[in-house]
Amino acid sequence: MPILRVELIDISLEGPKLVILNEEDSIRYGFNPSDKVLVSSGDKGIVASVAVTKTVVGPGKIGLLKDEANELKVRNGDPVKVGLPASWESLEYIRKKIKGSELSREEIRSIVRDSVKGVLSEVEVAAFLLSEELVGMGLEEIVYLTEAMVEVGSRISFSEVAYDIHSIGGVPGNSKVALIEVPLVAAAGLLIPKTSSRAITSPAGTADTMEVLAPVNLTLEEVKKAAERTKGVIVWGGSLGLAPADDIFIRVERPLRVDPRSQTVASILSKKLAMGIRKLVADIPIGKGAKVGNLREAREYSKLFLEVSKRLGIDAKCAITYGGQPIGYYVGPALEAKEALIALQGKVGAMSLIDKATSLAGLIYEMAGIAPKGRGQSLAKEVFRTGKAWSKMKDIIEAQGGNPQVKPDDIEVGYKREVVEAPFEGYVTDVDNTAITLIARAAGAPRDKRAGVILYVKAGKKVRKGEKLMEIVAESGDKLAKARSLALRLRPITLEGMLLGTVP
Repeated sequence: MPILRVELIDISLEGPKLVILNEEDSIRYGFNPSDKVLVSSGDKGIVASVAVTKTVVGPGKIGLLKDEANELKVRNGDPVKVGLPASWESLEYIRKKIKGSELSREEIRSIVRDSVKGVLSEVEVAAFLLSEELVGMGLEEIVYLTEAMVEVGSRISFSEVAYDIHSIGGVPGNSKVALIEVPLVAAAGLLIPKTSSRAITSPAGTADTMEVLAPVNLTLEEVKKAAERTKGVIVWGGSLGLAPADDIFIRVERPLRVDPRSQTVASILSKKLAMGIRKLVADIPIGKGAKVGNLREAREYSKLFLEVSKRLGIDAKCAITYGGQPIGYYVGPALEAKEALIALQGKVGAMSLIDKATSLAGLIYEMAGIAPKGRGQSLAKEVFRTGKAWSKMKDIIEAQGGNPQVKPDDIEVGYKREVVEAPFEGYVTDVDNTAITLIARAAGAPRDKRAGVILYVKAGKKVRKGEKLMEIVAESGDKLAKARSLALRLRPITLEGMLLGTVP
């Protein structure tokens, strides 16, 4: 194995690991561009792809990005060994799954381990995820996948029972619900250390929205300290090293816009297990444009989720909720954070937002025994009306390093605007989830946190000609134009008169 000297490259890169070799060393040692190499120092090792240069690093040196150097615990000038990684069997297991075969516990472990080590490329990981989407996984496979994802990461435990509420998502505007649920649960004295994902296919994930109010990239020690102080946190799971394979899978899923059911279940439960959650409410929205289209599918999903949870030692309950149109009226990280604050501080808000948050928090109250069955939501509404939820949310924001005195007007949103008006008088018969999601993402959400969509109407509302239906918000003119064009083509809000047609 050749020994090369480290040259630190001051770049952070999200994605597969990368090392940079001088062209002379590339030829001398037979490492071609995009080859996988094993870089090791002592007992530490990483598998990374090769990039070749004539000028960035000189002969006898290897360029390491900051994250790779930190993982190897090396500094500028330190020697490292570079060689070809051992052959791996996980790719054969992926091919096996593509052909429709069931995988064993060890085969799934192998795929997960090699994904985290960087042995499998993003293309190979994508093949595994697509096999889940197209072929599917059985119950045992999902249990194995979840356990394997937990095994390769960090874990945290608390001295008291930890609760959580997690939505499978798929409905625009849903990310802000957690900003009301979590303080509602914590205000009742229950521990709810919520880890959330960033958006995969939606305009905002809960972590994206909470990040508008406070940092979400906390360490395990910071999470534990904040949770013990306030009873609640809302953080990004990807910063904690909990089930790191999940973050790799999500990164590959995002551009493909796929979210296999087996992977969704494993993703949720692996993060909850690693976080020490023992009692969980899973929110499954149903409706046109949601991930789950109807009640029958939701019951099947619930059955799968509960069976996997039981085998993993988690006491779970599934809540099937209405997801036929967006939750609340604001879609996009900053807009949703603003709407959550309006509700918390004013103790009022969009009916869909308040009803959903209190009903799910109420289920936790019932699981914890602080409210009798069927009375949890009433208690949650009382906690909300008294302002205790907002008081608790201020504690959570402060504990995570944000400004607890933040007001809705303090949150900036995009200054590029486009209003869509009603072309004629009529009734709103549909607000299309899928179209709203695509328009908000075209406007820049969730990467541009201040971008998104403001809705002025919901299904059933009567509108006059020229009345505002929605407003597109963006940070750039180009993205606004793209979103506007999409809105004209998709027509996300259906407006009709009372007379729908005649026969003959």
